[in-house]
Amino acid sequence: MTVWDLAVVGAGPAGLSAAYVAARAGVDTVVLERAVHPRYKTCGGGLIGTSLAVVADRIEVPAHDRADRVTFTWSGRRAFTRRSTGGPLVTMVRRDEFDDRLRAAAVAAGATLRQRVAVRSVEPEPDGVRLRLVDGTTVTARSVIGADGSSGVTARHVGVRHRQVDLGLELELPVPPALQARWRGRVLVDWGPLPGSYAWVFPKNDLLTVGVIAARGAGERTRAYLRSFVDRLGLADVEPVHDSGHLTRCRQEGSPLRRGRVLVAGDAAGLLEPWSREGISYALRSGELAGAAVAADDLGQYEPAVVAELVPSMRAGQRLLHIFSRRPGVFHGLLATPPGWRTFVAFCEGRAGFDELLSRVPVRVALALLDGLPCRRRSSLP
Repeated sequence: MTVWDLAVVGAGPAGLSAAYVAARAGVDTVVLERAVHPRYKTCGGGLIGTSLAVVADRIEVPAHDRADRVTFTWSGRRAFTRRSTGGPLVTMVRRDEFDDRLRAAAVAAGATLRQRVAVRSVEPEPDGVRLRLVDGTTVTARSVIGADGSSGVTARHVGVRHRQVDLGLELELPVPPALQARWRGRVLVDWGPLPGSYAWVFPKNDLLTVGVIAARGAGERTRAYLRSFVDRLGLADVEPVHDSGHLTRCRQEGSPLRRGRVLVAGDAAGLLEPWSREGISYALRSGELAGAAVAADDLGQYEPAVVAELVPSMRAGQRLLHIFSRRPGVFHGLLATPPGWRTFVAFCEGRAGFDELLSRVPVRVALALLDGLPCRRRSSLP
Protein backbone atom coordinates (compact mmCIF):
# COMPACT_ATOMS: atom_id res chain seq x y z
CA MET A 1 0.00 0.00 0.00
CA THR A 2 1.32 3.42 -1.00
CA VAL A 3 1.73 5.91 1.85
CA TRP A 4 2.06 9.43 0.53
CA ASP A 5 3.95 12.13 2.36
CA LEU A 6 1.03 14.51 1.68
CA ALA A 7 -2.53 14.14 0.44
CA VAL A 8 -4.28 17.35 -0.60
CA VAL A 9 -8.07 17.20 -0.69
CA GLY A 10 -9.41 19.62 -3.32
CA ALA A 11 -7.80 21.06 -6.44
CA GLY A 12 -8.76 24.71 -6.20
CA PRO A 13 -6.34 27.61 -5.62
CA ALA A 14 -5.65 26.64 -1.98
CA GLY A 15 -5.04 22.96 -2.63
CA LEU A 16 -3.01 23.48 -5.78
CA SER A 17 -0.92 26.19 -4.12
CA ALA A 18 -0.17 23.82 -1.24
CA ALA A 19 0.66 20.98 -3.63
CA TYR A 20 2.94 23.20 -5.71
CA VAL A 21 4.97 24.36 -2.70
CA ALA A 22 5.22 20.92 -1.13
CA ALA A 23 6.04 19.05 -4.35
CA ARG A 24 8.74 21.56 -5.29
CA ALA A 25 10.35 20.88 -1.92
CA GLY A 26 10.46 17.15 -2.70
CA VAL A 27 7.37 16.09 -0.75
CA ASP A 28 5.64 13.06 -2.35
CA THR A 29 2.23 14.67 -2.94
CA VAL A 30 -1.11 13.46 -4.25
CA VAL A 31 -4.06 15.79 -4.95
CA LEU A 32 -7.58 14.34 -4.77
CA GLU A 33 -10.25 16.22 -6.75
CA ARG A 34 -13.88 15.20 -7.16
CA ALA A 35 -14.30 17.05 -10.48
CA VAL A 36 -12.24 17.05 -13.68
CA HIS A 37 -10.21 20.07 -14.75
CA PRO A 38 -11.06 22.35 -16.40
CA ARG A 39 -14.38 22.77 -14.54
CA TYR A 40 -16.72 25.73 -13.99
CA LYS A 41 -16.55 27.41 -10.60
CA THR A 42 -18.93 30.07 -9.26
CA CYS A 43 -16.63 33.01 -8.62
CA GLY A 44 -16.30 36.64 -9.63
CA GLY A 45 -12.84 35.80 -10.91
CA GLY A 46 -11.27 39.17 -10.14
CA LEU A 47 -7.61 38.87 -9.13
CA ILE A 48 -6.14 41.63 -7.01
CA GLY A 49 -2.44 42.39 -6.90
CA THR A 50 -1.86 40.12 -3.91
CA SER A 51 -3.04 37.09 -5.89
CA LEU A 52 -1.00 38.04 -8.95
CA ALA A 53 2.14 38.30 -6.83
CA VAL A 54 1.68 34.78 -5.43
CA VAL A 55 1.31 33.09 -8.83
CA ALA A 56 3.77 35.25 -10.77
CA ASP A 57 6.54 32.65 -10.68
CA ARG A 58 4.41 29.64 -11.58
CA ILE A 59 1.81 30.49 -14.27
CA GLU A 60 0.93 32.93 -16.99
CA VAL A 61 -2.39 34.35 -15.82
CA PRO A 62 -5.13 33.72 -18.45
CA ALA A 63 -6.55 37.26 -18.28
CA HIS A 64 -9.76 38.15 -20.13
CA ASP A 65 -9.60 41.80 -19.11
CA ARG A 66 -7.58 44.12 -16.91
CA ALA A 67 -9.72 46.85 -15.37
CA ASP A 68 -8.25 50.21 -14.47
CA ARG A 69 -11.62 51.92 -13.95
CA VAL A 70 -14.32 51.38 -11.33
CA THR A 71 -17.84 52.77 -11.36
CA PHE A 72 -19.45 52.90 -7.91
CA THR A 73 -23.18 53.25 -7.29
CA TRP A 74 -25.36 53.07 -4.18
CA SER A 75 -28.53 51.10 -4.97
CA GLY A 76 -28.17 52.33 -8.54
CA ARG A 77 -27.81 55.99 -7.58
CA ARG A 78 -25.03 58.54 -7.03
CA ALA A 79 -22.77 57.01 -9.69
CA PHE A 80 -19.14 58.07 -10.00
CA THR A 81 -16.19 56.54 -11.86
CA ARG A 82 -12.53 56.63 -10.88
CA ARG A 83 -9.51 55.54 -12.89
CA SER A 84 -6.17 54.22 -11.70
CA THR A 85 -3.13 55.92 -13.16
CA GLY A 86 -0.81 53.15 -11.98
CA GLY A 87 -2.12 50.26 -14.04
CA PRO A 88 -4.82 47.59 -13.68
CA LEU A 89 -6.73 47.32 -10.43
CA VAL A 90 -8.34 43.93 -11.06
CA THR A 91 -7.37 41.19 -13.52
CA MET A 92 -10.31 39.15 -14.79
CA VAL A 93 -10.03 35.39 -15.12
CA ARG A 94 -12.40 32.52 -15.72
CA ARG A 95 -11.90 30.07 -12.92
CA ASP A 96 -11.90 26.98 -15.12
CA GLU A 97 -8.86 28.34 -16.99
CA PHE A 98 -7.11 29.84 -13.95
CA ASP A 99 -7.44 26.73 -11.82
CA ASP A 100 -6.33 24.55 -14.74
CA ARG A 101 -3.13 26.59 -15.03
CA LEU A 102 -2.54 26.09 -11.30
CA ARG A 103 -3.15 22.36 -11.79
CA ALA A 104 -0.56 22.18 -14.56
CA ALA A 105 1.98 24.03 -12.40
CA ALA A 106 1.46 21.68 -9.45
CA VAL A 107 1.82 18.61 -11.67
CA ALA A 108 4.95 20.06 -13.29
CA ALA A 109 6.37 20.57 -9.80
CA GLY A 110 5.94 16.86 -9.14
CA ALA A 111 2.47 16.47 -7.61
CA THR A 112 0.21 13.59 -8.68
CA LEU A 113 -3.40 14.53 -9.49
CA ARG A 114 -6.26 12.05 -9.12
CA GLN A 115 -9.59 13.34 -10.47
CA ARG A 116 -13.15 12.11 -10.00
CA VAL A 117 -12.17 11.17 -6.45
CA ALA A 118 -14.46 12.12 -3.58
CA VAL A 119 -13.38 11.81 0.05
CA ARG A 120 -16.02 10.46 2.43
CA SER A 121 -14.19 10.58 5.77
CA VAL A 122 -10.93 11.44 7.49
CA GLU A 123 -9.50 8.92 9.96
CA PRO A 124 -6.39 9.72 12.03
CA GLU A 125 -3.90 6.91 12.49
CA PRO A 126 -0.82 6.67 14.74
CA ASP A 127 1.61 7.61 11.96
CA GLY A 128 -0.61 9.50 9.56
CA VAL A 129 -4.12 9.88 8.17
CA ARG A 130 -6.38 7.52 6.25
CA LEU A 131 -8.85 9.04 3.78
CA ARG A 132 -11.83 6.85 2.95
CA LEU A 133 -13.17 7.53 -0.53
CA VAL A 134 -16.75 7.31 -1.73
CA ASP A 135 -15.86 4.38 -4.00
CA GLY A 136 -14.79 2.32 -0.95
CA THR A 137 -11.03 2.61 -1.45
CA THR A 138 -8.61 4.48 0.80
CA VAL A 139 -5.66 6.84 0.50
CA THR A 140 -3.08 7.00 3.28
CA ALA A 141 -0.67 9.88 3.90
CA ARG A 142 1.58 11.15 6.63
CA SER A 143 -0.16 14.54 6.44
CA VAL A 144 -3.33 15.93 4.87
CA ILE A 145 -4.15 19.45 3.70
CA GLY A 146 -7.88 20.02 3.38
CA ALA A 147 -8.90 22.44 0.63
CA ASP A 148 -12.31 21.00 -0.23
CA GLY A 149 -14.43 24.05 0.60
CA SER A 150 -16.18 25.38 3.66
CA SER A 151 -18.68 22.52 3.77
CA GLY A 152 -16.16 19.78 2.98
CA VAL A 153 -15.21 16.79 5.09
CA THR A 154 -11.87 18.22 6.20
CA ALA A 155 -13.42 21.39 7.66
CA ARG A 156 -15.86 19.23 9.63
CA HIS A 157 -13.04 16.98 10.80
CA VAL A 158 -10.92 19.89 12.05
CA GLY A 159 -13.95 21.64 13.59
CA VAL A 160 -13.79 24.98 11.77
CA ARG A 161 -16.24 27.54 13.18
CA HIS A 162 -17.65 30.50 11.24
CA ARG A 163 -18.79 33.93 12.34
CA GLN A 164 -20.15 35.07 8.97
CA VAL A 165 -22.02 33.19 6.24
CA ASP A 166 -23.03 34.93 3.01
CA LEU A 167 -25.02 33.94 -0.05
CA GLY A 168 -23.49 34.81 -3.42
CA LEU A 169 -25.53 34.61 -6.64
CA GLU A 170 -23.94 34.94 -10.04
CA LEU A 171 -24.76 35.01 -13.74
CA GLU A 172 -22.41 34.64 -16.69
CA LEU A 173 -23.99 36.70 -19.47
CA PRO A 174 -22.81 36.54 -23.12
CA VAL A 175 -22.69 40.01 -24.64
CA PRO A 176 -22.26 41.28 -28.22
CA PRO A 177 -19.21 43.31 -29.35
CA ALA A 178 -20.87 46.68 -28.74
CA LEU A 179 -21.48 45.85 -25.07
CA GLN A 180 -18.02 44.32 -24.76
CA ALA A 181 -16.52 47.65 -25.83
CA ARG A 182 -18.70 49.53 -23.33
CA TRP A 183 -17.47 47.45 -20.39
CA ARG A 184 -13.89 46.77 -21.44
CA GLY A 185 -11.43 47.82 -18.74
CA ARG A 186 -14.17 48.85 -16.29
CA VAL A 187 -15.93 47.15 -13.40
CA LEU A 188 -19.10 48.24 -11.63
CA VAL A 189 -19.66 47.92 -7.89
CA ASP A 190 -23.09 48.70 -6.45
CA TRP A 191 -23.64 48.95 -2.69
CA GLY A 192 -26.92 47.15 -2.15
CA PRO A 193 -30.13 47.61 -0.16
CA LEU A 194 -29.44 44.75 2.27
CA PRO A 195 -26.99 45.33 5.14
CA GLY A 196 -23.46 44.53 3.99
CA SER A 197 -24.57 43.65 0.46
CA TYR A 198 -23.15 44.65 -2.89
CA ALA A 199 -23.31 43.71 -6.56
CA TRP A 200 -20.69 43.65 -9.29
CA VAL A 201 -20.10 43.53 -13.02
CA PHE A 202 -16.79 42.01 -14.13
CA PRO A 203 -16.02 42.07 -17.88
CA LYS A 204 -14.40 39.01 -19.47
CA ASN A 205 -14.31 39.67 -23.22
CA ASP A 206 -17.53 38.11 -24.55
CA LEU A 207 -18.94 37.48 -21.06
CA LEU A 208 -20.04 39.70 -18.19
CA THR A 209 -19.92 38.14 -14.74
CA VAL A 210 -22.79 39.74 -12.83
CA GLY A 211 -23.42 38.88 -9.20
CA VAL A 212 -24.62 39.93 -5.76
CA ILE A 213 -23.69 38.89 -2.24
CA ALA A 214 -25.48 39.39 1.07
CA ALA A 215 -25.77 37.73 4.45
CA ARG A 216 -27.41 34.32 4.45
CA GLY A 217 -30.99 34.31 5.67
CA ALA A 218 -32.49 36.73 3.15
CA GLY A 219 -32.43 34.48 0.12
CA GLU A 220 -35.51 35.84 -1.67
CA ARG A 221 -34.47 39.47 -1.09
CA THR A 222 -30.97 38.64 -2.36
CA ARG A 223 -32.48 37.08 -5.49
CA ALA A 224 -34.71 40.15 -5.90
CA TYR A 225 -31.62 42.35 -5.63
CA LEU A 226 -29.93 40.38 -8.42
CA ARG A 227 -33.02 40.63 -10.64
CA SER A 228 -33.36 44.37 -10.12
CA PHE A 229 -29.63 44.90 -10.68
CA VAL A 230 -29.63 42.97 -13.96
CA ASP A 231 -32.76 44.80 -15.09
CA ARG A 232 -31.16 48.16 -14.25
CA LEU A 233 -28.18 47.19 -16.41
CA GLY A 234 -30.51 46.48 -19.35
CA LEU A 235 -29.47 42.82 -19.41
CA ALA A 236 -32.67 41.14 -18.20
CA ASP A 237 -33.33 39.57 -21.61
CA VAL A 238 -29.87 38.00 -21.92
CA GLU A 239 -29.90 34.24 -21.40
CA PRO A 240 -27.10 33.33 -18.97
CA VAL A 241 -24.48 30.74 -19.82
CA HIS A 242 -24.27 29.94 -16.11
CA ASP A 243 -26.72 30.77 -13.30
CA SER A 244 -25.33 29.65 -9.97
CA GLY A 245 -24.97 30.40 -6.30
CA HIS A 246 -22.81 29.47 -3.35
CA LEU A 247 -22.28 30.16 0.34
CA THR A 248 -19.11 31.83 1.59
CA ARG A 249 -18.13 31.21 5.19
CA CYS A 250 -15.70 33.40 7.12
CA ARG A 251 -13.77 31.89 10.00
CA GLN A 252 -14.47 32.82 13.58
CA GLU A 253 -11.30 34.14 15.14
CA GLY A 254 -9.68 31.43 17.24
CA SER A 255 -11.26 28.63 15.21
CA PRO A 256 -8.87 25.70 14.70
CA LEU A 257 -6.85 25.38 11.50
CA ARG A 258 -5.35 22.02 12.37
CA ARG A 259 -6.28 18.76 14.02
CA GLY A 260 -3.37 16.42 14.44
CA ARG A 261 -1.80 15.89 11.03
CA VAL A 262 -4.69 17.50 9.15
CA LEU A 263 -4.45 21.16 8.14
CA VAL A 264 -7.18 23.20 6.42
CA ALA A 265 -6.58 26.07 4.00
CA GLY A 266 -8.60 28.50 1.89
CA ASP A 267 -12.39 28.14 2.04
CA ALA A 268 -12.06 24.96 4.09
CA ALA A 269 -10.46 27.09 6.82
CA GLY A 270 -12.94 29.96 6.40
CA LEU A 271 -10.16 32.26 5.24
CA LEU A 272 -11.44 35.21 3.23
CA GLU A 273 -11.74 38.97 3.53
CA PRO A 274 -15.03 39.68 5.37
CA TRP A 275 -15.98 42.99 3.71
CA SER A 276 -15.26 42.30 0.03
CA ARG A 277 -15.52 38.50 0.49
CA GLU A 278 -12.36 38.24 -1.63
CA GLY A 279 -11.04 34.73 -1.14
CA ILE A 280 -8.62 33.83 -3.92
CA SER A 281 -5.64 35.63 -2.39
CA TYR A 282 -6.36 34.01 0.98
CA ALA A 283 -6.62 30.59 -0.67
CA LEU A 284 -3.32 30.99 -2.49
CA ARG A 285 -1.46 32.34 0.53
CA SER A 286 -2.85 29.90 3.08
CA GLY A 287 -2.13 27.05 0.66
CA GLU A 288 1.48 28.17 0.43
CA LEU A 289 1.77 28.35 4.21
CA ALA A 290 0.26 24.88 4.62
CA GLY A 291 2.51 23.38 1.94
CA ALA A 292 5.57 25.00 3.53
CA ALA A 293 4.65 23.59 6.96
CA VAL A 294 4.44 20.06 5.53
CA ALA A 295 7.69 20.53 3.60
CA ALA A 296 9.42 21.63 6.81
CA ASP A 297 7.89 18.66 8.67
CA ASP A 298 6.64 21.17 11.22
CA LEU A 299 2.85 21.29 11.06
CA GLY A 300 2.81 23.40 14.20
CA GLN A 301 4.17 26.41 12.30
CA TYR A 302 1.05 26.66 10.11
CA GLU A 303 -1.49 28.12 12.52
CA PRO A 304 0.84 30.85 13.92
CA ALA A 305 1.80 31.79 10.35
CA VAL A 306 -1.85 32.23 9.34
CA VAL A 307 -2.58 34.24 12.48
CA ALA A 308 0.40 36.49 11.80
CA GLU A 309 0.02 36.94 8.04
CA LEU A 310 -3.70 36.69 7.27
CA VAL A 311 -5.78 37.25 10.39
CA PRO A 312 -4.91 40.95 10.93
CA SER A 313 -6.38 41.91 7.54
CA MET A 314 -9.44 39.74 8.22
CA ARG A 315 -9.95 41.48 11.54
CA ALA A 316 -9.71 44.88 9.83
CA GLY A 317 -12.11 43.72 7.13
CA GLN A 318 -14.63 42.74 9.79
CA ARG A 319 -14.54 46.27 11.13
CA LEU A 320 -15.01 47.66 7.62
CA LEU A 321 -18.02 45.41 7.09
CA HIS A 322 -19.56 46.53 10.39
CA ILE A 323 -19.26 50.20 9.46
CA PHE A 324 -20.29 49.68 5.83
CA SER A 325 -23.40 47.75 6.91
CA ARG A 326 -24.50 50.66 9.12
CA ARG A 327 -23.58 53.59 6.86
CA PRO A 328 -23.38 52.49 3.20
CA GLY A 329 -24.25 55.94 1.85
CA VAL A 330 -21.52 57.74 3.77
CA PHE A 331 -19.11 54.91 2.97
CA HIS A 332 -19.95 55.42 -0.71
CA GLY A 333 -19.23 59.12 -0.42
CA LEU A 334 -15.88 58.54 1.26
CA LEU A 335 -14.73 56.37 -1.63
CA ALA A 336 -15.21 59.37 -3.92
CA THR A 337 -12.69 61.38 -1.91
CA PRO A 338 -8.97 61.24 -2.78
CA PRO A 339 -8.01 59.44 0.48
CA GLY A 340 -10.86 56.96 0.06
CA TRP A 341 -9.93 56.21 -3.53
CA ARG A 342 -6.23 55.83 -2.68
CA THR A 343 -7.13 53.34 0.05
CA PHE A 344 -9.22 51.29 -2.38
CA VAL A 345 -6.44 51.35 -5.00
CA ALA A 346 -3.82 50.24 -2.48
CA PHE A 347 -6.00 47.25 -1.56
CA CYS A 348 -6.62 46.28 -5.20
CA GLU A 349 -2.98 46.61 -6.18
CA GLY A 350 -1.88 44.53 -3.22
CA ARG A 351 0.36 47.24 -1.82
CA ALA A 352 -1.22 47.07 1.63
CA GLY A 353 -3.65 44.93 3.58
CA PHE A 354 -6.65 46.37 5.33
CA ASP A 355 -4.87 46.16 8.67
CA GLU A 356 -2.16 48.50 7.41
CA LEU A 357 -4.62 50.76 5.57
CA LEU A 358 -6.88 51.15 8.59
CA SER A 359 -3.90 52.13 10.74
CA ARG A 360 -3.29 55.29 8.69
CA VAL A 361 -4.39 58.46 10.45
CA PRO A 362 -6.86 59.83 7.82
CA VAL A 363 -8.53 56.43 7.51
CA ARG A 364 -8.68 55.97 11.30
CA VAL A 365 -10.31 59.36 11.72
CA ALA A 366 -12.85 58.75 8.95
CA LEU A 367 -13.82 55.33 10.30
CA ALA A 368 -14.09 56.62 13.86
CA LEU A 369 -16.52 59.28 12.66
CA LEU A 370 -18.53 56.73 10.71
CA ASP A 371 -18.62 54.37 13.67
CA GLY A 372 -19.98 57.12 15.89
CA LEU A 373 -22.74 58.32 13.55
CA PRO A 374 -26.29 57.14 14.22
CA CYS A 375 -27.51 54.42 11.91
CA ARG A 376 -30.04 55.55 9.31
CA ARG A 377 -32.79 53.33 7.93
CA ARG A 378 -31.84 51.88 4.57
CA SER A 379 -34.01 51.32 1.56
CA SER A 380 -35.03 47.70 1.09
CA LEU A 381 -36.43 45.39 -1.53
CA PRO A 382 -39.84 43.80 -1.05
